[in-house]
Amino acid sequence: MIVNRFSYKKEADWQNIKKWLAKRNIAQDEVEETVKNIIKDVQQKGDLALLEYTKKFDCPDFDLSLLVVSEQEMEEAFSKVDKDDLDIIQEAKQNIFNFHLQQKEKSWFCPNQDGAVLGQLVTPVQRAGLYIPGGQGGETPLISSLLMNAIPALIAGVEEIILVSPPRKDGTLNPYLLTTAHLLGVKKIFKLGSAWAIAALALGTESIPQVDIIVGPGNVFVTMAKKILHGQVGIDMIAGPSEIVVLADKEAEAKFVAADLLSQAEHDPMAASILISPSPILVQAVEDELQRQVESLPRKEIALQSLGNWGALIEVSCLEKGIELVNLIAPEHLELLVENSWDILGLIRNAGAIFMGEYTPEPVGDYFAGPNHVLPTMSTARFNQALGVETFYKKTSLIYSPSAYLQKHGAKIARLARLEGLEAHARSVEVRLS
Repeated sequence: MIVNRFSYKKEADWQNIKKWLAKRNIAQDEVEETVKNIIKDVQQKGDLALLEYTKKFDCPDFDLSLLVVSEQEMEEAFSKVDKDDLDIIQEAKQNIFNFHLQQKEKSWFCPNQDGAVLGQLVTPVQRAGLYIPGGQGGETPLISSLLMNAIPALIAGVEEIILVSPPRKDGTLNPYLLTTAHLLGVKKIFKLGSAWAIAALALGTESIPQVDIIVGPGNVFVTMAKKILHGQVGIDMIAGPSEIVVLADKEAEAKFVAADLLSQAEHDPMAASILISPSPILVQAVEDELQRQVESLPRKEIALQSLGNWGALIEVSCLEKGIELVNLIAPEHLELLVENSWDILGLIRNAGAIFMGEYTPEPVGDYFAGPNHVLPTMSTARFNQALGVETFYKKTSLIYSPSAYLQKHGAKIARLARLEGLEAHARSVEVRLS
């Protein structure tokens, strides 16, 4: 067996599954302390700390003259990208742009009968920091992550976007990443990675502008830095390893289910890939398919480790129990490979993104369809949501009350203030009453 097996037929069964999943949440004290020291170094030494860490971990010959991506580098990168690939990136960009355009919000104002005007001002943050990981030493550029993080910021109207990504060993960034940035109109790009990049964005250095919000995926050091600095800077979310739940009935194709589970398992040894099904025949067929399909994967060892630790085939007594379990797990990605999946959609309360039907595998959303792939993980879909245009907005309440309004309601407002023991509040109203 290369994957865990569970059953969910009664309430006590959830406790076993919950305890198993909770182990992914174990605090990493050593990482936290390391990241705190990195943040302190960046705060005290600025660019010098960035130079030291980049030379140590990314590019041994790095110097500060390489920190900023030049116009010449952008031009050279564009010439190295295959035209067919460029067309695909352009099409994905347009799909993602069209989807997020629907999320745009407007300020609003509402006068009432008493002459007051109430409203909400919707304004973008002034400066956003985008963190894009290097990906296999810069050889597998995370094009989709750049598109998903930059496009909502652009639609929100963010005035300045700062992109950071770790340099390759030769001090360059992947041409596909730079070309995508060019297509998006992102011009301020710095070769900088890990926790020191997050610290630089949050605190500012001699070369790196301080931003208002930081978005983008990253490893445990990046995530920990965002967690520690949250409050000094806005962040998108505290994201954990990737995860997928497939809810499938007896009609589902085992080879499809196995392929979709492996699409997450190859991400990371900590990624979770879970099948929930009322069909024991399908559960066994999927396990057999996993055994067969994993053998030909380039990232076989990662996938096997992921499946062994955090993969699960869970048999439920009926589809209703399966839906119940989905809502308890609250997965990042949920695939519904069941007959008439639209009929049960209204019963799904907790999921970052839902993929409907057997021809909507998770990569359709990851790369191309349009919805954002930056999603809540580790059961935080119970209260969190996908990154979107609103991530880059600030909403400010607006209140206007004329004299007549205060004359009518002032005594009531003053009374409420005194009930809370705030005399000066009451008097600030009463001093205006005739």
